[in-house]
Amino acid sequence: MDYQATIDYLFNSTPLFQHLGASAYKPGLQTTYALDAHFGYPHKKYKTIHVAGTNGKGSCCHTLAAILQSAGLKVGLYTSPHLLDFRERIRINGEMISEQFVVDFVEKERPFFEPFHPSFFEITTALALHYFAIEQVDIAVVEVGLGGRLDCTNVITPLLSIITNISKDHTEFLGDTLSAIAGEKAGIIKSHIPVVIGETQPETYKVFAEKAAEMDAPITFADEQPEVLSSFLSPDGLRVYQTRNYAELKGGLAGECQVKNANTILNALNILKQTEIGRWLTERAIANGFRHVCKLTGLMGRWQVLREQPKVVCDTGHNAGGWKYLNHQLRGVSGRLHIIFGMANDKAADAVIAELPENACFYWTRANTARSFSEDEIQTFARRHNRDGKVFHCVSDAYEAALEAASLEDTIFVGGSNFVIADLLSFLQKED
Repeated sequence: MDYQATIDYLFNSTPLFQHLGASAYKPGLQTTYALDAHFGYPHKKYKTIHVAGTNGKGSCCHTLAAILQSAGLKVGLYTSPHLLDFRERIRINGEMISEQFVVDFVEKERPFFEPFHPSFFEITTALALHYFAIEQVDIAVVEVGLGGRLDCTNVITPLLSIITNISKDHTEFLGDTLSAIAGEKAGIIKSHIPVVIGETQPETYKVFAEKAAEMDAPITFADEQPEVLSSFLSPDGLRVYQTRNYAELKGGLAGECQVKNANTILNALNILKQTEIGRWLTERAIANGFRHVCKLTGLMGRWQVLREQPKVVCDTGHNAGGWKYLNHQLRGVSGRLHIIFGMANDKAADAVIAELPENACFYWTRANTARSFSEDEIQTFARRHNRDGKVFHCVSDAYEAALEAASLEDTIFVGGSNFVIADLLSFLQKED
């Protein structure tokens, strides 16, 4: 098989949550353990950091990887989902895994893993952990796919566990209360391994504290240890942080939600400095990682400015927790606000649309996936919340309509779903 045939095989022959949603979810770790043993427990050959949470885990993973990379370490990074290319999920020092490695892995290992009927994510996790071992990384930053306790990344024993925050998402798998969701994510807390909790609520604090006590794991609640003292957006689009112990930092990720993420990351660095990699974590490496995270790791879709005049911004925030921050930030944009919006059909659309700014021009649309709400369904949800707009059958049509309607001083925001961002970036890539 060539690379495209290999990717088609992975997407079409294994249950893929990104395309199918709930029907692709496979609870339990039996297949993961079998794959892990088959490859000789590859994650034991390098250090790891494990990151879970409802929102912010991708940004935290990429920033930590950028800092470690800036420190001179060889850094693996495993995240999900991807936007344009499957290989975005698996990187070393920002470089995506090669097409040939993916092809060779699937061709060689198909006879072993097919009898297990593994999910797409189980195969991809095995591939990532194996690849990092083959390439002899010093450390890998590993993002949880869904939940924590039963996620197939939970085979690793990291230097540090991080849980960014908890809000309601994937409730059909993780529970419909914050405490239940926290219980699933707390499943990554390991015996004697320190854990940082980025943000807590009354419903989740006790869950994390009790699990950490049970595992004798040192626990840090980052919102009780403020490292970020203040923050503002600079004229050149950087998020500037005044910090307690790290002087002034400039972040390439400019969204307001990044303030919480930065505080989580700095608390994590306080702990990592006490480990065997601590000597690498210089002020210069930390500053460079924060500032150049997107360039160093290839991160896309986090308050990403795609053009000026009119300003076009996209963000992958896709649940009510993420939109609380986006709503506030969108209030401060220049000119009239145009919002191109679509959602995956397993998300709580009513809760998210209730967070959308009221005074905007809306362009309801759908992404090119079976998991999307139709543009008409999104419009129906929106009208319940007194937000009206026009409907468009695809993201590119909505984008072109917004460009035509906007003045040079206006702002166009594109979001609501990873799929919507992926469609936009793909369209812009073809235009170039």
